[in-house]
Amino acid sequence: MHLPCPYLGAEVEWTEEREHHIAARHPELVPAHRHRVAEALADPDEVRRHLEYPNTRLFVRWFDDLLDGKNVVVATVSRPSPPVRHWIVTAWVTGRPAKGELEWKRP
Repeated sequence: MHLPCPYLGAEVEWTEEREHHIAARHPELVPAHRHRVAEALADPDEVRRHLEYPNTRLFVRWFDDLLDGKNVVVATVSRPSPPVRHWIVTAWVTGRPAKGELEWKRP
């Protein structure tokens, strides 16, 4: 499946294998709140660069109605050389601010 990501100006690939990974490690997110992953990519509150993996971005969005108020963080990897590719590696729910270098924040 491919999800739109206006920030990247491209679609982000979400493979069945990665969805199973998220469901196994973060069952509070997938499958019940699967749509929140797409919402975080489509309209994030902020985007951060992972400190250890420079090609990894963290798309963060707060949801008031998710588990009494939580962030959904979607980690994507981008391959900048042709053919350009963006894909989800994992996603999780957290009440804490995401770590990483701030790249963009909603005004």
